This record gives sequence, C-alpha cells and structure tokens, in this order.
Amino acid sequence: MLRFRFFTLLLALLPAGLLAQTVSLDSCRNMAVRNNKTLRMAEENIASAGYTRKAARAAYLPGVDFTGGYTYNQHQIELLGADAKLPTMSFDPQSMKYEMNLLKGPDGVPVKDPQSGSYIPTEVAVIPKEAMSFDTHNVFAGAVTLTQPVFMGGQIRALNAIARYAEQAATTARNAAAQEVVYAVDEAYWQVVSLGEKRKLAESFLELVDTLKHDVDVMVRTGVATKSDALTVEVKYNEAQIALTKVTNGLTLSRMALAQLCGLPVDTKMVLEDEQLHRTGAPDRLPTENMADIYSRRQDLATLRAGISLLEGREKMALGDMLPKVAAFGAYSFSNPNVNHGFEKRFGGGFNVGAMVTIPIWHWGGNYNKYKAAKAQTNMQRLLLEDAQEKVQLQVQQARFSYDEAYKTYDMTLTNMKSADENLRQAQLGFREGVLTSEDVIRAQTAWVQAHSEKIDAQIGISLCRTYLSKVLGTLDNYDLHSEKR
Repeated sequence: MLRFRFFTLLLALLPAGLLAQTVSLDSCRNMAVRNNKTLRMAEENIASAGYTRKAARAAYLPGVDFTGGYTYNQHQIELLGADAKLPTMSFDPQSMKYEMNLLKGPDGVPVKDPQSGSYIPTEVAVIPKEAMSFDTHNVFAGAVTLTQPVFMGGQIRALNAIARYAEQAATTARNAAAQEVVYAVDEAYWQVVSLGEKRKLAESFLELVDTLKHDVDVMVRTGVATKSDALTVEVKYNEAQIALTKVTNGLTLSRMALAQLCGLPVDTKMVLEDEQLHRTGAPDRLPTENMADIYSRRQDLATLRAGISLLEGREKMALGDMLPKVAAFGAYSFSNPNVNHGFEKRFGGGFNVGAMVTIPIWHWGGNYNKYKAAKAQTNMQRLLLEDAQEKVQLQVQQARFSYDEAYKTYDMTLTNMKSADENLRQAQLGFREGVLTSEDVIRAQTAWVQAHSEKIDAQIGISLCRTYLSKVLGTLDNYDLHSEKR
C-alpha cells in the first residue's frame, strides 16, 4: 500500500507533457480540425458570409433614416430692403370695378411723376421693413425618411442570390480545407506508426547482429574465425546502432509533428492506438460509382459550382444597371424657425410622400460592356469546372489503381518476408555448422531487415491509399470544429 501511494504521488508530480496518453486516429483528426488556424479563419469567413446574406435580405424592406442638423447664420433674412409702399384701390359704384387711387388732373386724367414716369397714388399701404425680416441666426432642421424599393431592376434579388451562394462557397471551401487537414494528420499519424515499427525492427536487427558479433568473437578466440570476420561484423554492428539512432530520432520528430498538427504542445507524449500493426485483410470491394455522384460529393467542385452561381448573380446585377428603377418614399420634415408658419421661433413641420423613377437612357455602352464582362467571367468559371471534373476523373482512376496496387504489394511483401525469415534461419544454421561465413549471415540479416521494412511500408501504404481514395471519392468525413465527435 505504501509503495502504491508513493507511485501515485510520483505521477502527480510529473509534468503533464511527460504523461503519455493513448489517442486514436479519429481523435487526432478532431483535435487537428478544431485547433487549425486556417480552418478557424474559414469558420469566420462562413460567419461573415452569413451576416452578409442577412444584410442582403434587409434590402427588400423599407429603410427608415433620421437626419438632423444645426446652422448658425451671420445675417437674418430680410425680404425688404426698406419699407414698402403699395398703391391701393377703391370700388367705383358707377363702373362697378375697383379703380386705383391715383392723383388726377383737372381733366380727370391720372398724373404721372415726371421723374419716374409712373402714376402717383393718392393712398398707399405701407409694409414695414421689420415685418418682412426673420431671425434665422440659429436654424434647427431635421427629417425622418422612409424609403421602400419597388423595382430595382432585379438587383436586390441578385444581391440576395450572390450572398447565399457566397455562404455556400465559404462552407464548401472550409470543408475542402478540413479534408486536407485530415489527410495531413493521417500521413503524420501513419508515419509515427511506421517509424515505431521500424524502430522495433531496428532493435531486433541490432540484437541479431549483436548475437552474431558475440558468436564471431568466440570463434576468433578459439581460432575458428579470423580477425577480419570480427571486424566485418563490428562494422555491421555499428551500422545497426546508427540505424537505430536515426529511426529513434525520426520517430521523436514525427511524434512532435503529429502533436503540432493536433494543436498540442510538441512535447506531448502520445501512444497511438494503431502502433501495433496487424494484417489488414483482403481489400474492400470498391463500388462502381457514377462520376456524377462523385462530382456532387467533392467539396472543391462544389466551391466551383457555387462560384458559377455567384457570377450569374453578378450578371443580373450588371443587367439591372440597364433597367428602370422605382422607389417610393415618405418623410416628415421639421425646422426651427418654422418655415411653414411665418418663421416662428418654434419647431414645426409636415409629411410628404412621393415616388421616384430612374430610367437609364444612354451611357455610351458602359453598362452593356459591364454585363458582357460579367458573362465572360461566368463562362470562364464554367470552363474551370469542366477542367476540374476531368482532372477528378483521372484522379479517381489513379486512386483506385493505387488502392489495388497497395494490397498486391502487401501480399508480395508477406511472401518475401517468409522467404527472408527462412533464408536467415538457414544462414544462421549453416554458420553454426561451419558451412557458411559471417558475411553470408550478414547478407541474410540485411535481406531480412529489408523484407520486414517493405512489409511495414506496404501496410502503411494501404492505410494512406484508403484515406486518399476516400478523399478523392468525396466520402472523407467533414469534422466539426466545435465538438469532439460529430
């Protein structure tokens, strides 16, 4: 009990990076997707596209705005420069008309002013200058305006379509990037597994050479073998130690690279679930799928298709510049002084409603050329999609061939490994019986190491080919950034 408590306390005092944790391939994928900075930026791009789509939807609705302002004027408004004298009229019962009150001579004819040449009124109405002066030194004004688009040449609908397809393109681009991250994690994961197996193989090879070195040293002391045989084995033993050191260092760096891809500290100790390689079994039967189904699942092609739809929306936006636009508006305007009621020193205003129509007539072909340029970009995107589909078709065939070839290679390595095992056994037996030399044993050991190494590479190749085939077929999972499991 005391020993158990001491061991528990020792574990508690160890740094977290030194405690090994067992992780699966799926866990590594999830951690890498959640912690990848590029995918986080892609998520923010999706969120931005979503907000843009909501903003485009708001263009269908009326907009309400408030405008207010203040102005200080040095001078007030004076409609008259001096007092105004206006002639008056009187009703003449004889003519039953209003007649001007003019000065008349003895002959009854109105008299004109010799200087101005105008008639001289006998009565005037005086408008004082002060009555037509208004205090506008401090002016406050404002308006609440409502604007409702009625027909904007289809541009609002096109804008909403563009925003919707932009969000789809951002989502598919994020999914394509996530698949690239998953494939990179798979490569790093199986690299660690491969080097772990090769380190075990290097240790076994070192033990074989060490056993041979011990046997040759005994034979040298008994005079059965020469010093040259001992030196040859010694060189091979040193090479085996160097190979073990290299594969150990490579394994350490590979673990660090995998931890970095998973977003963990590089000194994190991870034990992988697949570090013990087993026979993979017969290859899975590959279904014969329609290329149209593969095209529909491929995220990169989905991004291109969303791009085509987006560019078609831009075509409609350019076409809308050549169509009439109709909008209705209403406003409530107010000011102080009140311009609607004798410039009173208080706020006053009123409502007004109306409609506005804009009809493009002639712009020297500018709008039409914008429309043709948008169509050309759409056609270019369609050609890009066709080219990508042709490359995907070739990519799928190559992945299928590689998948079948990986299993055939693995089966051949099993046969070669059995032959190498038997060859090594025969060489060791012949060496003990004095029929074969130490060089024959070393060649057999080298062939044995190579056969086992090729078998490990073939097993890793099967796993990578399976992942790559899933990627090109579009069946590789799209992992969520916000959860451990989807």
